[in-house]
Amino acid sequence: MFPRLVKPIKARSFFLFGPRGTGKSTFLRDYFQSTEALWFNLLDPELEDMLSRSPNQLRDQIRLKETQIEWVVVDEIQKVPKLLNIVHHLIETTKIKFALTGSSAKKLKKEGANLLAGRAFVNYLFPLTSVEMGEAFDLDDALRWGTLPLLSQLVSDQVKEAYLKSYALTYLKEEIWAEHIIKNLDPFRRFLEICASLNTEIINYSNISRDVGVSDKTVASYFEILEDTLVGFSLLPFHRSVRKQQRQSPKFYFFDIGVARALARTLPQVISPSTYGYGKVFEHFIITEIYRLNMYFNKNYRLYYLRTKDQAEIDLIIEKQDHSLILIEIKSSVLVDDRDCQVLESFLSAFSGATAMVLSRDNHSKKINSVICHHWKIGLSELFA
Repeated sequence: MFPRLVKPIKARSFFLFGPRGTGKSTFLRDYFQSTEALWFNLLDPELEDMLSRSPNQLRDQIRLKETQIEWVVVDEIQKVPKLLNIVHHLIETTKIKFALTGSSAKKLKKEGANLLAGRAFVNYLFPLTSVEMGEAFDLDDALRWGTLPLLSQLVSDQVKEAYLKSYALTYLKEEIWAEHIIKNLDPFRRFLEICASLNTEIINYSNISRDVGVSDKTVASYFEILEDTLVGFSLLPFHRSVRKQQRQSPKFYFFDIGVARALARTLPQVISPSTYGYGKVFEHFIITEIYRLNMYFNKNYRLYYLRTKDQAEIDLIIEKQDHSLILIEIKSSVLVDDRDCQVLESFLSAFSGATAMVLSRDNHSKKINSVICHHWKIGLSELFA
């Protein structure tokens, strides 16, 4: 097991949200290995059915062991949102603390669930980062298969492909259909494949709605489902005016490269360096890596992209807590030169005091005019020092 960067505070109850397969239960078993804890796994159909019918049984079972335990773990709490009222009451009236995992916030929001009003801190767990994997990390593997933890135990390409295809089907079955989040699965299935093929690109709601055969409003709701079920996140267009940000479309990134490729049906394709496809998945990798590390290290960076009317683009803009900006160009090349820095250089005059950085596979750090160029690992270590 790789050491994880998420660090819940043991002095207080907490939520641990994350997509299926990111290792939430495995993490908690290790986290509580020396602590007396009572476990309830709501993926067990019998337990889910019992507690759905009689939520008070959770309270009764906990009361039986109240003097013997310090923690209660409830896996996949979104399966029975009513339990949160019981949890809230026990937090208020006992010394027991709760660790609550979930792979979807959609059902909790939909049913107006009690989210404990700040009595439980919120944490997130993602697929493995390069930092967590250390020397075991292989960039080419990550770009082809993603970094879901189970993949590190699978040897052959055939088994990895089968696992990711199964994961995509499981998501459709368990997170979407079984939870009754949508009424009609077929257009959503088409949407997923199209969305995955457009991963990392600016969302064009009209084009997607025409291809899927549903309204723009429905497409927007589908993207909301992906975010609520933690399968992806949006990168908003940068503008100092919040109102103007809302008038422009975001980019969308799936939470894991391998899952996106499974949904797009491109897993059998080998990704070759110096191709457009390689550059696209490398950008996806860097953006998701920064997104995950930003959460783990509590940097509170705000992440944006920028594209002008004449199609000049900055891959990533990081706005720090002091409102200073870092403009980032992502290049998959192994040799960065002045041509790779021209766009960033042209924008610097418009962003007073901003830092410009190129992240690439070039092993040699350098400064070209006003642009700092780093190998991506060094760049990430500076951003999250």
